[in-house]
Amino acid sequence: MTTEQQPTAEAEEAEEAEEAEEAKGAKEISDLTEATEVPETVEALETPDAPSADPSALSVPSDLPLPAVPPAKKDRRVLRAVLRWTAAVVVFAAAGAGTAYGITRMERTDVPGLATETDGRWEYPAIVKPPLPSGSPGPFGKANVANSHYADLRELLLPAPVGAKADKALGGKEGWLATEDFLSVYEDKDDRDAIDQLLTDQGLRHVAARGWTTEDGTHTRIYLLQFETSRVTDSLQENNFTGYDAPSYALAGASEVHIDEEFPVKAEVENVRHYAYTEAKPYGAEQVRQAYLVSGDVLGLVVQSKKGGAAAVPFQQTVILQSQLLG
Repeated sequence: MTTEQQPTAEAEEAEEAEEAEEAKGAKEISDLTEATEVPETVEALETPDAPSADPSALSVPSDLPLPAVPPAKKDRRVLRAVLRWTAAVVVFAAAGAGTAYGITRMERTDVPGLATETDGRWEYPAIVKPPLPSGSPGPFGKANVANSHYADLRELLLPAPVGAKADKALGGKEGWLATEDFLSVYEDKDDRDAIDQLLTDQGLRHVAARGWTTEDGTHTRIYLLQFETSRVTDSLQENNFTGYDAPSYALAGASEVHIDEEFPVKAEVENVRHYAYTEAKPYGAEQVRQAYLVSGDVLGLVVQSKKGGAAAVPFQQTVILQSQLLG
């Protein structure tokens, strides 16, 4: 071997040794990679044959500071949704409470959907009892043993309802109706003569009357007859004008009448007795309803008639209101 060939052989040997060393390192890396491959399933991590770990070996030394656990982040979208729904519930609750309060403060006919049709009652102006004259005993009682009405009888008449046309024929002279005009309400002439004599004998003082016709054609007439004492009116009612089934004297246009069973029993007014009758079917062109009122020294008569049939409600309303004025 020459001097030039010796370095060449040594270089080749060194190169071969370096390549062998690289191949060995590559194999070790490949083995390590295969040994640390991540399993694809949870089951691959289970080591049933491995002994259970000692709990004491897992304890954390007391001098080792625990790592800070970051607080769980709240989902802002959830918070915003909760706030929106809470606000909506509060608004609807407030609106519902306000609506409920408003409805309780309203009349039934003012509430949409709850409004009911009129039951036929008439609209009357404000009704106020007239003042008693100075020095009068006052209402019925111990001081007023005769149960007399000391207020002006003309002011005790029920006013006409709103929109009604007044019956001027019942105005009389200075508000007092002549006896013969009152008697014209009765059908039979013999009855009129008998009543005329009866009123004279019992000391009739005067008659106040009022009448009207409403838009539906109902004709109303009210007569108030005043006597000296309540004993006179009680006697006239019991013995002359009223009966259990029918009145003693028939009114004009109403020869067949009977007791009005539709009139409410609870409608009785204190210090006033009423006796209501209605014309039986088949009636003529008009139906007539009538009621006698007895209150102290006053005997009253309410008459309503209407072509085709007189409604019960306005008749009852008129009788009750007039009774309240007398009572």
